[in-house]
Amino acid sequence: MSGRRQMQGFLWLTLALLLTGCEGDRMSDLEDYVQSVLNKPPGPIEPLPEIKPVATFVYEPADRRDPFTPDAQSAPEEEIALDNGLAPDPNRRKEELEGYPLDSLRMVGTLDTGSERWGLIRTKEGILHRVRVGNHLGQNNGQIISIEDDEIQLTEIVSDAPGQWRERAATVALSE
Repeated sequence: MSGRRQMQGFLWLTLALLLTGCEGDRMSDLEDYVQSVLNKPPGPIEPLPEIKPVATFVYEPADRRDPFTPDAQSAPEEEIALDNGLAPDPNRRKEELEGYPLDSLRMVGTLDTGSERWGLIRTKEGILHRVRVGNHLGQNNGQIISIEDDEIQLTEIVSDAPGQWRERAATVALSE
């Protein structure tokens, strides 16, 4: 058994010596290449590109309009004609149900008191709210105009274009 171990040790030693010799040859080739690159003369440096001058312009506002103020004459007449005075009141305090999209609200019934009819609306969280004619709900400035047994009718004020508004009818139907 000891003869076998001696043979394995001899093979490992021979292999290590051979690999060491190979590494030395590779390193000398690399050192020769590096030395040849360092011995080359440096190449010429390219000149910087020429910077072209930019033409200047001096704005003299003597008889010209101010470019930062809108020109009243440039507004199309049709936009002025479409202003019907309809717009949501920006100073009105928002009601709680105006924070919900209209399609997430569910009518679950009505409640009649002697002189007034109330609609019962459930939110997606399951909270029940009482509403009456004149209350607002939905995210499009919707105002309740009537409460029936099977639906709540409202009028929404929606934007057609910046600064232009129109009314549209909407309903919240009784859900079962």
